Amino acid sequence: MPDILKETIYLNDGRTIIIETGEIAKQADGSAIVRSGDTMLLATVVVSKDIKKDKNFDFLPLTVDYREKYSAGGKIPGGFIKREGRPSDEEILTMRLVDRVLRPTFPEFFNKEIQIMISLLSYDKTVLPDGLAGLAASTAITIAGIPFNGPISEIRIVRLGDKFIINPSLEQLKESDIDLIVGGNKDSILMIEGEMKEVKENEFLETLIEAHKAIKPQIEAQLRLIKKLSNNTKHIFYKNDKKLSDNHLNDEFLKKEVFSFLYDKIYKLYKSFLDKKNRSIKEKLILNDLKNYIIKNNDDGFIEEKELLIEKYYNQVKKNIIRNLILTEGLRLDGRNYKQIRPIHSKVDYLPGVHGSALFSRGETQSLSTVTLGSSLDANRIDNVIMENQEKFYLHYNFPPFSTGEIRQIRGVSRREVGHGNLAQRALKNIIPKNPYTIRVVSDILESNGSSSMATVCAASLALMDAGIPIDNPVSGIAMGMFIENNKKVIISDITGEEDYFGDIDFKITGTKHGITACQMDVKIKDILTYDTLNDILTQSKEGRIFILKKMLDTLSKYRDKMKPNAPKIYTFNIPKDFIGSVIGTGGKVIQEIQSYTNTNILIEEKGDFGYIEIIGKDYEKIEEAVDRIKQITFVPELGKIYKAKVKSIKDFGVFVEIAKGVEGLLHISEIGWKRISNIEKELHIGEIIDVKFMGIDEKNKKMKLSRKVLLPRPTKKNE
Repeated sequence: MPDILKETIYLNDGRTIIIETGEIAKQADGSAIVRSGDTMLLATVVVSKDIKKDKNFDFLPLTVDYREKYSAGGKIPGGFIKREGRPSDEEILTMRLVDRVLRPTFPEFFNKEIQIMISLLSYDKTVLPDGLAGLAASTAITIAGIPFNGPISEIRIVRLGDKFIINPSLEQLKESDIDLIVGGNKDSILMIEGEMKEVKENEFLETLIEAHKAIKPQIEAQLRLIKKLSNNTKHIFYKNDKKLSDNHLNDEFLKKEVFSFLYDKIYKLYKSFLDKKNRSIKEKLILNDLKNYIIKNNDDGFIEEKELLIEKYYNQVKKNIIRNLILTEGLRLDGRNYKQIRPIHSKVDYLPGVHGSALFSRGETQSLSTVTLGSSLDANRIDNVIMENQEKFYLHYNFPPFSTGEIRQIRGVSRREVGHGNLAQRALKNIIPKNPYTIRVVSDILESNGSSSMATVCAASLALMDAGIPIDNPVSGIAMGMFIENNKKVIISDITGEEDYFGDIDFKITGTKHGITACQMDVKIKDILTYDTLNDILTQSKEGRIFILKKMLDTLSKYRDKMKPNAPKIYTFNIPKDFIGSVIGTGGKVIQEIQSYTNTNILIEEKGDFGYIEIIGKDYEKIEEAVDRIKQITFVPELGKIYKAKVKSIKDFGVFVEIAKGVEGLLHISEIGWKRISNIEKELHIGEIIDVKFMGIDEKNKKMKLSRKVLLPRPTKKNE
């Protein structure tokens, strides 16, 4: 029998999380099962035996893969090929969540390739698995003995009213006003991602405090589990990695040469506050001069490994100078102070042929966003293990290589594009009012020097307003940064690309004038991030966010009252379910005739006791015609209601009257008036309009009972 080791984590609401190892996937360097209820995840980690030789010397060769087995939810994959294929956007987002919290915890010397694979094996609908993925990965890494600043864990936390719930169900998620994934170690929060419904900064901070309280027991459980592994000698395997890494990519003499040649030149260049493009051109010239200098003064030639070292030390020079300028001299590469926002320029209605568009530029970052309106047929259909849903609002983010002046192969949508698009979508989705449209927003980044996802949020807000979507509270976004060194802390607003790359924190925050709608934070340092520091960042971000919002409103102060002429118009209403067949007609004849006559598209969907009808067209008058024709077919008189009726024909026993177009009923001779009538034609005429009251349905013949008599004064008797 396998030696199975387990630890239990107790949540405040009585639920438990069990972490275990020793039964399955034992050939991996580390493997763990995480279980909450009947939701189970398997995480495995495998590490290469050799240090990776790569010019991306400062990039950890870490791969995180997360997949949801369809069998976990009792489903079979759709499509022609009945097996799991490429990862869904939801799986990619979970991969990013785990990667972002783990990556900064590995030491700089560790340059071996790491592959973490996480699989959802079972799902019971009471616990969303993405909140358990970080715990599973960290447990596997801890068991493998890989050196990292852990253990870590991640949890999903939501707020329902005044109550916080850890690792909620999908139904609880839908009802919440705060939804965050928070990752951290025992000392500090390392990663945040989530959305909110315009909450205040203090409420957001309170949620983070509760999240970190829930993370700590999960870390303690991992430490208890590792103590049980009495024969765990894997830590010894990595004890010489630092020494091997230093020998692999280090040359102190060359480092001194590079620093001596570059430092003053780069420092002087950065103090000239050039724009990114011109600064990059001059940097390349200086770097080329350095390489020529080293070739000229070295007898052993210019080997490839030496070029890797030059690139490494060149980046160290840049990092030292940028950090020194910000921390010591209070200067940024573009000459701004810590709180200053880059120049903002925006336009709406930039593309005349689309339903809504906006061009938003902040410094050297630019987003062109478009809005396209469609019907329910255009909804984004999500069908995976966790949910079956239709998104009526979705946003796609594109980051082409020319936006940074680079050339790279186009291989589909990157994980980064999926993640940035999801952040912008979550920032906006809760401020869009209920409407009949499917709304697709596309943001194309045309220039990028940091904060492109936040530019997307601003451009998309303006494009939605330009399209006539009635947004009362548009959203702006800002990326905050921080530099910490020798107990000195500097918070900067609206960071550029290099400030993000060489800084210690990247904190993106979006919101309206009323509160925060979404956020994303990554910490790149081992220092403890205190709640006071988080509060300082949030306070400064609000000031910048409101400033950006005012600039946006200078461009378009309010959403347009009317949609663009080329935008589709949609009218929706319900009919009794029993009439769906009548509206469609035999073989679709009736509905096709209405569509052809009115030049509209008509969708009918059964929902409960009603038929949900959606009419799409370009001309309001044509849409109204279609509505009238359907309402004629589905007309149901209301008990006790008085109708204007047209006399259509006269018989000996009464008259047939039309109370709605195409809807006729018999007004019996006894209900025409109070007096006895021998000749109806003397009383009423064909074409005459009279008032009749609907008295219900005759139980015997199932026909309408109408009365004119009850609307006339009753004659008094002679003896009264």
